[in-house]
Amino acid sequence: MSDYSNDDEHDETTPDGIEIPVGPAGDTDPAEALPYGRDDDEVGRVEAALYARIGEQAPEHRLSATRRAVELLGDPHLSYPVIHLTGTNGKTSTARMTESIVRAHGLRTGLMTSPHLVSIRERIVIDGAPIAPEKFVENWDDIAPVLELTDKELTDKGELPLTFFEALTVLALASFAEAPVDVAVIEVGMGGEWDSTNVVQSQVQVFTPIAIDHAKQLGNTVAEIARTKSGIIKPSSAVVSSAQTPEALAELQRAAELTESTLAVEGDAFRVVDVTPAVGGQLVTVQGIAGRYDDLFLPLFGRHQADNAAVAIAAVESFLGRGSQPLDEDVLSEGLANATSPGRLQPIAQDPTVVVDAAHNPHGARALAAALPVAFPSEHVVGVVGILGDKDARGFVRALKDTVATFVVTQPPGDRALDADAFARIVVDEVGEDRVVVEPSLAAALQEARDLAEDADAEDALVLVAGSIVMVGKVMDLVHSEGETK
Repeated sequence: MSDYSNDDEHDETTPDGIEIPVGPAGDTDPAEALPYGRDDDEVGRVEAALYARIGEQAPEHRLSATRRAVELLGDPHLSYPVIHLTGTNGKTSTARMTESIVRAHGLRTGLMTSPHLVSIRERIVIDGAPIAPEKFVENWDDIAPVLELTDKELTDKGELPLTFFEALTVLALASFAEAPVDVAVIEVGMGGEWDSTNVVQSQVQVFTPIAIDHAKQLGNTVAEIARTKSGIIKPSSAVVSSAQTPEALAELQRAAELTESTLAVEGDAFRVVDVTPAVGGQLVTVQGIAGRYDDLFLPLFGRHQADNAAVAIAAVESFLGRGSQPLDEDVLSEGLANATSPGRLQPIAQDPTVVVDAAHNPHGARALAAALPVAFPSEHVVGVVGILGDKDARGFVRALKDTVATFVVTQPPGDRALDADAFARIVVDEVGEDRVVVEPSLAAALQEARDLAEDADAEDALVLVAGSIVMVGKVMDLVHSEGETK
């Protein structure tokens, strides 16, 4: 461990591991966590083949490559309807809630989200569970010759071969057809218009809050980013959106008008009526597009998750009845009650309580700062923070500086991480040297934060881990490993 006064001088991947269930503070014992199952060597073989391709943080602005691959496979993605989601924050949580509600209605579902926390199989979910290892491998081996043929056609034309995310998208779309699923809920990887998932012909398009992120790829203004994301809107479809800034909303309205689609926006067509904290989550009342739903239990924390739930409800109303018929309240209650969003305001250990959150930009950090005191009241929060080099590190720290008492600055795994000392200089500039500790080793940083929380003059002191999704996944794996060795 070093403090800031000591000037010691990758593509984002995640370790194998487990999903630890969401629950109220103190209820999660790492030794009783529910594992996805450790991935075997064959899964590792497929994962290595995927990561040998161009990384997902350097996407090609094209649809032709993915379109050619699925065409050679017989267009598996046209065999099921799709709910397609994009946005800057809240995509994965909203996608998972949407899938859970649809599944509660008796439909077999596919779910594609990214990135993963601990196992690459989390990205392809069949009927509520990560794709089985044997199916993951079998489906990959089935499509591998087509990927190779597509690669050859591309390189013969002087283009780059299929990227990691393009190949993964083809695998997911083929896996959903093979299952088979009744409906797929698919989260955009980055942007929208040229994202490889946009080969789908979706019936409903969903937009979570749009803010500035991935500026190098998407643009430096909210309007530019929203314009790229609006590219997923299909002709005569149903569009559902979170509340947006005027700039973002204008782009969605323009795209909806050009495609002759309907647009339902939170705060106008639907809204959250009431939120009440509850043990293990919150009770949410939502006025949907077609009906009002009172006191729904949502096992996730934070007002932002209540807003995500309202968007998910509106999306399912739009999908099942084009927004004209209310959902059955018992079925909806079941779907929301079974929703999970690993790594989002999730307690993973106790004595002291350790909470992880995937916030990695200023917008997400502001939502975290608002939600944490309600979900986990504490007089002393020790933050383990690390961030990637292409993120707004200063904006992230500013959003949390009134919530976190002491910042233990570390760095996420991978070569895209911002160096701990470089990040620490930003944190010190914002909060002062006396509130900063530097520990580049993530395991050591977690232990240092736990020690600081235990030594704090507050019985309810807790540790918060945030700043990078891959870092959250690694911390979850570290805590689970501790449970296994006890």
